[in-house]
Amino acid sequence: MTTTTPTSPTSTTSPRERAAELLTSTPTGLLIGGAWRDASDGGTFAVENPATGETLAHVASATSDDARAALDAAAAAQASWGATPARERAEILRRAFALVQERREDLALLMTLEMGKPLAEARGEVTYGGEFLRWFAEQATHDDSRYAATPEGTLRMLVQRRPVGPSLLITPWNFPLAMATRKVAPAVAAGCTMVLKPARLTPLTSLLFAQLMVDAGLPDGVLSVVPSASAAAVSEPLMADPRLRKVSFTGSTPVGQNLLRAAADTVLRTSMELGGNAPLVVFEDADLDAAVDGAMAAKLRNGGEACTAANRFYVHESVADEFVSRLAERFRAVVVGNGLDEGTTLGPLVEAKAVDSVAALVDDAVARGAQVVVGGERPDGPGHFYPATLLRDVPADARCMTEEIFGPVAPVATFATEDEAAELANSTEYGLASYVFTGDVRRGLAFAERLEFGLLGLNAGVISNAAAPFGGMKQSGSGREGGFEGIAEYQEVQYVGMPL
Repeated sequence: MTTTTPTSPTSTTSPRERAAELLTSTPTGLLIGGAWRDASDGGTFAVENPATGETLAHVASATSDDARAALDAAAAAQASWGATPARERAEILRRAFALVQERREDLALLMTLEMGKPLAEARGEVTYGGEFLRWFAEQATHDDSRYAATPEGTLRMLVQRRPVGPSLLITPWNFPLAMATRKVAPAVAAGCTMVLKPARLTPLTSLLFAQLMVDAGLPDGVLSVVPSASAAAVSEPLMADPRLRKVSFTGSTPVGQNLLRAAADTVLRTSMELGGNAPLVVFEDADLDAAVDGAMAAKLRNGGEACTAANRFYVHESVADEFVSRLAERFRAVVVGNGLDEGTTLGPLVEAKAVDSVAALVDDAVARGAQVVVGGERPDGPGHFYPATLLRDVPADARCMTEEIFGPVAPVATFATEDEAAELANSTEYGLASYVFTGDVRRGLAFAERLEFGLLGLNAGVISNAAAPFGGMKQSGSGREGGFEGIAEYQEVQYVGMPL
């Protein structure tokens, strides 16, 4: 188990040269009660580089006993942490933000190594993820309590907020830093203790981030981190423990549904950011250059492995040929390769079964009559690569139009009227992100009111921001992360009535 605090790279160190040093200094154990330790049974699991198939590190695999120990630490620390002045909590987040910026190259390199995204995109995630620390440092001292007379004039009412309490935070593999900061930062700001369960595929970034939180002065027991090869080994005993008061989960809808069922037994507060099936609608009056730029960002950012990725493209029939032609030109220019290589714009998918899943969706669409415009075939060689793939004339019953693709595949269909576009866009059980391109902002805003999605990019392909509420409708989840709403997810509201 590694416990050494890693050092910063020199300016002349190449990413590959730095990788070996970084991997030997990044924590690989469990963080419980402020101490790094091995799993109780000594178990570990391997973390793979998806670009090469090579093992990067072996990480301690938490058992149910370890999960309980982490909750013990969180429960023991809750009272003192909840009573910590808001200014102190804010200062810890501010210092954590500074440390993330100081270690941005190492964090980006770890993300590229374990998740595969190009190094330039990983640096972008460090910027995005760090903003949650800064935003909630600024929000920690804002107090929404109020003291006023009731309308009848018979009582004085005091409405105050306090921490929910020990929280289980379960993060996905696709944004290893940002998903951790998006959950940890508001919990810290609100005064909640935490048990963080990072994804099995990408735990290293979260472990380094946890060390930075410790370095920023977070007290022992406030944040425990329990990576595990078995998600159930961590979640099941904690969800059944009455000391746990909240669970925040980002991941698939089926897993979220299981967690919601388990949460019912102890009536846990829940935040669920689940699956997506985002439509991207291009109207006939859209600026096609802007629409293509937005499509590239909404589809290929993070290799399409994002719940907000554009999943279905609906283009007005009068501009469909031109849109597809322009998008095809951009797709052909995409460079597939190892995220550490200069010039790479599309890295590998995270694991072999992800490639199998994406390939099966493409094959299904083609079998149903779709036309492959670009890509569509797996490359030879090591690594879990799949090319940027553009399909057109994709029928509505193709699986890629009803299932989350989570890969670099853009299926295009056409529409004739605005009513048809709205019906197609809403024809899913999911309701997370959506994208609309039109030259008429009033039309876009009116169309937004018809869409059943928590997020809308109007003439924009990337809209996530720490200051904005992030979350979905329907089976894409409940609750919001980020924005003013994000800290409220970790607070209870108490009303005290007193006679005048």
